[in-house]
Amino acid sequence: MTAVLVIAGTDPSGGAGLTRDVATLASFGVEALCAVTAITVQSDHDVVSVAPQPATLVQAQIAAALRTRRAAAVKIGMLGTDAIVLAVAASLPPREATPLVLDPVLAATAGGTLLDVPGRAALCATLLPRATLLTPNIPEAAALLGVTPAASAAEVVEQGRALCALGVAAVLMKGGHADGPAAIDWLIGADGGVRELRAPRSAATRRGTGCALASGIAAGLALGLPLAAACERAKQHVTALLHSAT
Repeated sequence: MTAVLVIAGTDPSGGAGLTRDVATLASFGVEALCAVTAITVQSDHDVVSVAPQPATLVQAQIAAALRTRRAAAVKIGMLGTDAIVLAVAASLPPREATPLVLDPVLAATAGGTLLDVPGRAALCATLLPRATLLTPNIPEAAALLGVTPAASAAEVVEQGRALCALGVAAVLMKGGHADGPAAIDWLIGADGGVRELRAPRSAATRRGTGCALASGIAAGLALGLPLAAACERAKQHVTALLHSAT
């Protein structure tokens, strides 16, 4: 059975993190290999504490997973520290062999930092050039670039292209923090091309939608879908999740 290697943190509430990743992959008929980067104590209401795992332990988990079976794609979520970022970057198979979806988890919805400032710098330097797709929301994109969050579609595209200039093959700028009747994401390639992905905006909010989107895309890539098709299918999955929460 096709497998995706998920590198992320745990969430005891089950709303986000590895729990959401594994559930999403299962819904697409894909198995999960897992490496735990951090243990969090959080709920829908707050983040109580975060315990990043030793970088050597994270690296050993990845090596064990890849010795066990081939990963057809990799999905990375919460990393926590620069040491973990560097350990993960040193452990990955080449981009040509295995597509990588990188969800830059910087902070929890309920509050709390999930990747420190040195970690963000390491992410940009080592993992962005390795990634097939980066999936930031508007605040995350701005934080990675050190700029003000985009206030218009033109600014969103401009920031997506700036992230591509850091070496990532493509960026999916998530528009969940924007306004309007449609929830629009922008798929931006390193060649500057832009494709809009649209869905009706849901009034509901739900933790873990970013995890589900990135894992759904990784599942599609693992199954051989082109990037745009994988993004479209994953967005449909997340839209269904949000509407089921209303």
